[in-house]
Amino acid sequence: MNILGIIPARYGSTRLEGKPLLDICGKSMIQRVYEQAKKALDHVIVATDDRRIEKAVLDFGGNVIMTSNKHNTGTNRCLEAFEIFKTEAHLDVDVIVNIQGDEPLLATEQINLLTSCFNDNTTEMATLVIPVKSEENPFEGGVFVVIDKFQNALYFSRSVIPFIRDADKNNWQQQHTFYKHVGMYAFKPNALREFANLPQTSLELAESLEQNRWLENGKKIKVAITKVETIAVDTLEDLEKVRSIIDQQ
Repeated sequence: MNILGIIPARYGSTRLEGKPLLDICGKSMIQRVYEQAKKALDHVIVATDDRRIEKAVLDFGGNVIMTSNKHNTGTNRCLEAFEIFKTEAHLDVDVIVNIQGDEPLLATEQINLLTSCFNDNTTEMATLVIPVKSEENPFEGGVFVVIDKFQNALYFSRSVIPFIRDADKNNWQQQHTFYKHVGMYAFKPNALREFANLPQTSLELAESLEQNRWLENGKKIKVAITKVETIAVDTLEDLEKVRSIIDQQ
């Protein structure tokens, strides 16, 4: 199975400008994500619309594809990068993995777990979830997922779901296992094309979660459950936390 990892990366960020190029113990964030992805995949590219990011990737010897600056989602950027890669590399790709560019502690086990979903030929799209630990407070935020008994996603929400009726919220975790979404996706090529070209849907817009577009169109998202935690860098506090972890390693 030929698997292509794509890391969408843009310079602009509402909270951390130039996030992909921020230094983490001597390497840029995008380099650390790229190197972690390469431990699991033979084919990895960065998809960007910014020449500064392109130069940084080329400087550390990575593969990069320049894409349009008109994309409003990472999924659409992935599709363009995939089509360019397919034309230039002359490689039949079976699965495309959309890798978040702000997780420098990306675990290779997560990529392997995600791509294993495609051992089932019926899987078109897959993602990861992680159980909320008993000591965690789910109401501090995140994206939550409810899944069916076949491990397909039913719905994604920024609210804690499901709602536990007739129970104090402090006791909800004793009643149910809650799952948080880990923002890494994998697609078969035709599913990626279809997903990127579907019009936005009401549930997607309501939650500002594009994966609901796929579900609202009657499609399935296979879910794999990971126990490996990663840290997305959205704030300076996150950045310092990651620097500290890597420095200790």
